[in-house]
Amino acid sequence: MGGLELDEVTKAFGASRAVDDVSLVVDPGAFVALLGPSGCGKTTLLRLVAGLERPSAGRIAIAGRVVAEGGRFVEAEERGLGMVFQSYALWPHMSVADNVAFGLKVRRLPAEKRRRRIADALAMVGLSELADRRPAQLSGGQRQRVALARCLALEPPLVLLDEPLANLDAHLRETMQREFRRLHRETGATFVIVTHDQAEAMALADTIAVMHEGRLQQVATPHGLYSAPATEMVARFIGRGALVPVAILEPARDGRLTVSLAGRTLPARGAATVPGPGRLVLRAETLALSDAADAIPARVVDAVYRGGFHTLEIAIDGVEGGLVQVQSREAPAPGDRVGLAITDPWALPAGG
Repeated sequence: MGGLELDEVTKAFGASRAVDDVSLVVDPGAFVALLGPSGCGKTTLLRLVAGLERPSAGRIAIAGRVVAEGGRFVEAEERGLGMVFQSYALWPHMSVADNVAFGLKVRRLPAEKRRRRIADALAMVGLSELADRRPAQLSGGQRQRVALARCLALEPPLVLLDEPLANLDAHLRETMQREFRRLHRETGATFVIVTHDQAEAMALADTIAVMHEGRLQQVATPHGLYSAPATEMVARFIGRGALVPVAILEPARDGRLTVSLAGRTLPARGAATVPGPGRLVLRAETLALSDAADAIPARVVDAVYRGGFHTLEIAIDGVEGGLVQVQSREAPAPGDRVGLAITDPWALPAGG
């Protein structure tokens, strides 16, 4: 099984650090997503694991074998990995079967074993009947399956996926997400995917590593990232949460604390260790209109009908940047006064 260990890995291009002191442990058989906005360093990190780039510093080990550290560097073709590229990288003059066979020929696998591997890989991705076609005769989804079959035929312990669904339409992306999950279960290999799409990362991965400006921000389960973001960047990026300023009145005890917002005292979850300025992470599902006496005073800024419900943009009274979205079956007009009820919010220290 192909676990992965990164220890203080850095990659500099001149004075710029594309990857900055990243440490990460991926358990054998896991499905991990490297997630972040464009330019955050996630693709460079994947290329370092693949052996397509040399780290400036740090240590990389795959399945317990050190492949990069100091003067030691194992070339890409000697790492025994599988990789699926965004561009598919198929040979246009070769048949589907020959494309799948390419890596096996490079490894000089005996012909009979090669035929079995090709047949098994094509069956696994549902392309057995298309073995003789050329890539130009296939749809985008089928070409993606060929690239995946070529990778799986090598029986790699670690599979690296570089934005593999970016070129597919929405329907095909959902179909291929199901295929990736199924193949991960069936092969037992370790999968590491790079993506900028948080919905894709959450649908596929059991663990997500969020990157920003070359650094890891947080490594957690999809639920952990969404419900308990460690930094303001993660809170804004995952689920597009709104962050509003609050005062943390009491430090966390057993994960619970008290905050003050718009003159109201609220219970919240969080990990702040000292009282002081903070940020409350608010998402549409944590908010509702309320007539209760202790509701947060606010004003409707905009309302858009979404079919069955309205998305309301609401400004919290006296709170700079306190603009939040609420989903409601009611349809108050812009300018109307409303009250907000907040359920189970998450609090961060200011600047976290």
